[in-house]
Amino acid sequence: MSFSSKVKNELARHVGKARHCSIAEIAAIIKMCGHVEVTPAVSIVVHTENPSVAKKFYLLLKETFKINPEIAIRKNVHLGKSRNYILHLNNPSEASRVLQATKMLDISDNGQIKTIDGINSLIVQSTCCKRAYIRGAFLGGGSVSDPEKNYHLEFVNTSEEHCKALQKIIHSFELDAKIVRRKKYFVLYMKDGTQIVDMFNIMGAHVALMDLENVRIVKEMRNNVNRIVNCETANLNKTVSAAVKQLEDINYIESIIGLDKLPSNLEEVARIRQIYTDASLKELGAMLDPVVGKSGVNHRLRKISNIAEKLRKEREGVI
Repeated sequence: MSFSSKVKNELARHVGKARHCSIAEIAAIIKMCGHVEVTPAVSIVVHTENPSVAKKFYLLLKETFKINPEIAIRKNVHLGKSRNYILHLNNPSEASRVLQATKMLDISDNGQIKTIDGINSLIVQSTCCKRAYIRGAFLGGGSVSDPEKNYHLEFVNTSEEHCKALQKIIHSFELDAKIVRRKKYFVLYMKDGTQIVDMFNIMGAHVALMDLENVRIVKEMRNNVNRIVNCETANLNKTVSAAVKQLEDINYIESIIGLDKLPSNLEEVARIRQIYTDASLKELGAMLDPVVGKSGVNHRLRKISNIAEKLRKEREGVI
């Protein structure tokens, strides 16, 4: 089972207490994965591939409106063994009652009926109803990627107006959701792990929240370890490269003029470096008499390097 399905199954088990929240959740499910017909008669059809979502929508209608929609199960020929659950609400009076309660119908003075693409502010007045609407929207058309791979949560909308209205609700919780056009759909998405955790909390997916947090902690620890190892490796490579260059300069000076021609303080450092090829600057300084600090050793080695370069240039000039 995918992580997205696990989240939906958890949300489908969420039990709302207030009727107005149930109405908001029903409205969101219809908007995201439903279809409303107003001619010749009012009807509602909801399609979903998740049996938990189908059961949730059925129970919401039954408990909120005392309505039992018809259920059909069809095998999806394009996706192998997966099934498509279709819930029909063909009774015009029952469908009209649901649509009027969810504020999805607009009836003109002359009796003409049409559906509303956006979200009526009356059904998302309170914070709890906004949470319920987002939960319903995720059940109807949301998905979230496996956090082991990447962080991505999205709501796929067929209506741009509804997508922008849903974005406004999410923004009211101080979360940043962006919209992108994907063929004929409008996708509202989030890619920040912290904000996806907050979104799970808003929807009521607390088990999924903990699972995601655990993954984020492990990934953060792994990344920190990798950064430390990479940093230490880089420092080690830098130290080794510097030591190799120092030995090359010291050996060159010894072969051309001899180390005994160097000032005594430089000769001392040079001979110790020849013996202790892997020692750090701090360790080299501790072997000197008197002891010299890291910066002091580095200063002497730079002087030795300058002398070696000068000798090389002189040799090149002679040749």
